Amino acid sequence: MITDSHCHLDYPKLYEQLDDVIKRAELNQVKNLLTICTTLESFEKIKLITNKYKNVFGTFGIHPHETKNYENIDIDYILKVKKEYKKIIGIGETGLDFFYNHSDKIIQKKSFLEHIHAASQLNIPVIVHTRNAEYDTYQILKDEKKNSNLKILIHCFTGSKDFAKKLLDLDCYISVSGIITFEKSTELTDTVASLPIENLLVETDSPYLAPSPYRGKSNEPSYIVHTVENLSQIKNVSKKDIINHTTNNFKKLFNL
Repeated sequence: MITDSHCHLDYPKLYEQLDDVIKRAELNQVKNLLTICTTLESFEKIKLITNKYKNVFGTFGIHPHETKNYENIDIDYILKVKKEYKKIIGIGETGLDFFYNHSDKIIQKKSFLEHIHAASQLNIPVIVHTRNAEYDTYQILKDEKKNSNLKILIHCFTGSKDFAKKLLDLDCYISVSGIITFEKSTELTDTVASLPIENLLVETDSPYLAPSPYRGKSNEPSYIVHTVENLSQIKNVSKKDIINHTTNNFKKLFNL
């Protein structure tokens, strides 16, 4: 059974038809889903979703775009949330986005560190968003990894081969999305081909980044089968092996 390691079930396009979305996922062998928090408002829905569906787990975190609006979210706040909600199994998504710079870089870095410190203390993974910020993301993760048991998941990886190698040196797990099905993603697929299967997870990032043949439409967890199919071709192993490895990697990382 497939695991969608990163989706946003609280977003209106999915939330408004969630029973059907979950059913379609199950029909396509998607067993477990991790719905990702981006704001405090997002988390209110995530609590309801994880309570209702046994196979859906959640995270708590503030997306780098939103950090300017939530400067009060620190390690103590995050620890309190985790203590109250047992199905919260990861911290994030957090990280750095210097492409849009919706929030100041200094604020993004401060928030990122608060999330990392919470994840490290809780011994659960931090889910990292990084865009146009490879150097800073790596330096922060490397420094924080030195003296901690930090577990790291890089979500929706689109970075360089050099960045991937550095992340693997930090024992990071790397999640790939529907982007690997896009025709022009040849550099990315070449990088993904070089990654150890023991470090790979799959995700939809739905409702975004729908894989071919649904590109341009609203994405949903059931579409992950196309990402699995492409990853199977890229890695030159069977779909069954891709499913088994990525699901087992998810369970190992999140201690399920």
